[in-house]
Amino acid sequence: MSADVGGTFTDVVLESPTQRWTTKVLTTPAAPEEGVLNGIAEILRQSGCRIGDVEAFVHGTTLATNAIIERRGARTALIGTDGFRDILEIGTESRYDQYELALERPAPLVARPLRFTVRGRMDARGNELMPLDEAQLLQIAQSLKAKGIQSVAVALLHSYMNPAHEQRVRALLDEVVPGLYVSLSCEVCPEIREYERTSTTVANAYVKPLMDGYLARMEERLAAMGFKGVLSLMTSGGGLTSVATARAFPVRLVESGPAGGAIFASQIAARLGEKRVIAFDMGGTTAKVSLVENYKSETSRFFEVDRAARFLKGSGLPLRIPVIEMVEIGAGGGSLARIDTLQRVTVGPESASSVPGPACYGGGGTMPAVTDSDVALGLIDPKAFAGGSITLKPELSMEALDGHIGKPLGLSPEMAAYAVYEMVCENMASAARSHTVERGVVASTHTMIAFGGAAPLHVARVAEKIGAPRVIIPANAGVGSAVGFLAAPVSYEIVKTKYMRLDAFDHEGASALLSSTSAEIMAWVGPSAQGKPVEETRVAFMRYVGQGHEIPVDLPLRDLTAEDVDGLRAQYERTYQVMFNRAIPQAAIEIMAWSVSCSTPATLPEEVGPVSMAKATAGGDTVQIFDGRAEARIGVKRYRREALRPGEVIEGPAIIVETETTTYVTASFDAWIDAAGSIVMERKGIAA
Repeated sequence: MSADVGGTFTDVVLESPTQRWTTKVLTTPAAPEEGVLNGIAEILRQSGCRIGDVEAFVHGTTLATNAIIERRGARTALIGTDGFRDILEIGTESRYDQYELALERPAPLVARPLRFTVRGRMDARGNELMPLDEAQLLQIAQSLKAKGIQSVAVALLHSYMNPAHEQRVRALLDEVVPGLYVSLSCEVCPEIREYERTSTTVANAYVKPLMDGYLARMEERLAAMGFKGVLSLMTSGGGLTSVATARAFPVRLVESGPAGGAIFASQIAARLGEKRVIAFDMGGTTAKVSLVENYKSETSRFFEVDRAARFLKGSGLPLRIPVIEMVEIGAGGGSLARIDTLQRVTVGPESASSVPGPACYGGGGTMPAVTDSDVALGLIDPKAFAGGSITLKPELSMEALDGHIGKPLGLSPEMAAYAVYEMVCENMASAARSHTVERGVVASTHTMIAFGGAAPLHVARVAEKIGAPRVIIPANAGVGSAVGFLAAPVSYEIVKTKYMRLDAFDHEGASALLSSTSAEIMAWVGPSAQGKPVEETRVAFMRYVGQGHEIPVDLPLRDLTAEDVDGLRAQYERTYQVMFNRAIPQAAIEIMAWSVSCSTPATLPEEVGPVSMAKATAGGDTVQIFDGRAEARIGVKRYRREALRPGEVIEGPAIIVETETTTYVTASFDAWIDAAGSIVMERKGIAA
């Protein structure tokens, strides 16, 4: 079983060797575990199973992300080295927009009055230059108690080389302020680069009480229901980890939902033999775009949350954690539409969430959301939304669109709805263009795989805008991330800094670091693997001396020797040649960090075979939609997905309805059902 808690909906999936059940329920923001438990109760009712029969439960959530974006985390303090109080605001001294005079940045998670510094200093080699001033630290501890601090981040200079001072800070705080949550940078992010390390540790501390309480309640409620299986959490890097690890390092869960979606897209790509894929995930609150090449998602060691500027790197809060590389924007079914000061229709990033929800939910929302535009255009059946669990009110959508968009711009409610639909699709197309260009990829050579509750309604129009010739809507696309959780391996990665130059290679020190890191990871991964084999990967992050960014180089799974130097140099220069079309002969090379990753084997499904094509025979009713191309509504066929058989072809425009979502096939596409049950949309004029 798996559950994906989104900003608007909570998706729950139950899978047996022969069958899969799915459901969507509204997220309960005040107590997210209630939405999960509601979904579990519904899926058990559907399947006739008991919770005691469930062997494993995989959970992913946007709770940590939303807490950071909405500033709903704990009252948090920061303890840094004397003289480094303002590192969160100084950052790297770079500007994400060089010519913007009124540059805006997201506010630090810890305000200046709650940032403390303590005397004591380690040098860049881990040698103590000045002992920790414990008397001053005791005064800080009393201040934390007086100010009602719930959680504290400790990020002292060069603690990645020698954690002794940070460990002593925690020991003293535990004595003086019992119950205080403490996050140490030497554990959360033991890497060089002071700003990123501090920012990551602060984010971990900020969400730690919230996530710790939530996961503890979830464990208790599941146990009370009779669950006896293994509970695992999805991490941002695409692997599963234990509850204990997630409670200690909740910052690793920031992108857990989207990571599940990327795994889902990789599985579908392998099943359909699609080696170049743009994965498009649009839910109730956000839209995510990532690349899947040769059935693998791209990964990164760096991520930004709460960006002030949508596509500009450097405008958000940096988190140095293993993540699946993607771009994320506030464009979901619940994203609110309005008119800006220049009389333009804008959509997002603010969301109606599940409470009060879009206007059509009838929950008190009065602002039009993307879902309202879909309803007003006739693309969504109001009686069948979310499997019929919510009956939508189209008249409320029309009223909201007319009042906030239509009348101010002199548009009909239908044209106002179309304007919102076009703007959100353009926002997502811009995100896809930006991401593909940054990765050196041509979007028009890639197939789009769409999933998430809102994606099938919009993906055809997004594909038109970016030139993608082919779109795939997999079975269970509406709960794709939750399905992806079930295919995720148990895995964990730790990156640690130990600086050395290749011409002064300390093979014994490097081997000791790699071995100890491997043992540290296996202490967590081993029990969660439940007897499955565990594969280990070791990587060195290398660069020419003086450069600003590193290149990963694979390491052998053994102790390193002095004879490995030539091989590491050759491997680095080959990779550099591929990336930059040249190498720099004789240049000195330095190693900045070392990575160890342990994972159970990731399996891919077998590719499905071809099908015989024939025009669809399943009878569908006719519905009236507004597509913006004519002054009046037009009639299009609406089909039930479960009534369509492999090989059946549908001419666009058409609508295909299922329990979890609705697919809109625009006039530019024809659609057919493949052997895996996926809806495949082909641009007209391109052979299937």
